Amino acid sequence: MNFSISVFPLGWQHYLLGGVLVGSGAALLFVLTGRIGGMSTVFSSTWSFVVRRPFFQQARFLDSRGWRVVYALGLILGALVWWLGFAGGKPEATAVPAWQLLVGGFFVGYGARLGNGCTSGHGICGLGSLQWPSLMAVLTFMATAFLTANLAARWLP
Repeated sequence: MNFSISVFPLGWQHYLLGGVLVGSGAALLFVLTGRIGGMSTVFSSTWSFVVRRPFFQQARFLDSRGWRVVYALGLILGALVWWLGFAGGKPEATAVPAWQLLVGGFFVGYGARLGNGCTSGHGICGLGSLQWPSLMAVLTFMATAFLTANLAARWLP
């Protein structure tokens, strides 16, 4: 069997296009505004609207939450346009149980806070600006992902 077909049964072109568009969007945001578009800060700054705990009320969240909400809405709108215009608007589903999605989401969120950023911030923006801490973070993210995927494949149904 062809390796490309077994790894990418629906083709690889849309993955390449997605990467080019995400990278171009992050670069465009930086070139036009000097802002870095990582998503974990969008999450924290958005919570600053409703949660009054000191962590969420830091100046770095309060001062940037307006443009970050617009940034996040643009990502959601872009995904909606893609889904309706190019993917046929068919509902997507997963066979992964809800509890595994919740546990995985918790660990991703915890890791983003622990790593002082998420994969989009470090992997796209940090590596793009040649930041050494981002390289270390991405290597840690990837090693952890490989280990977790292999353990999950072995021990989960």
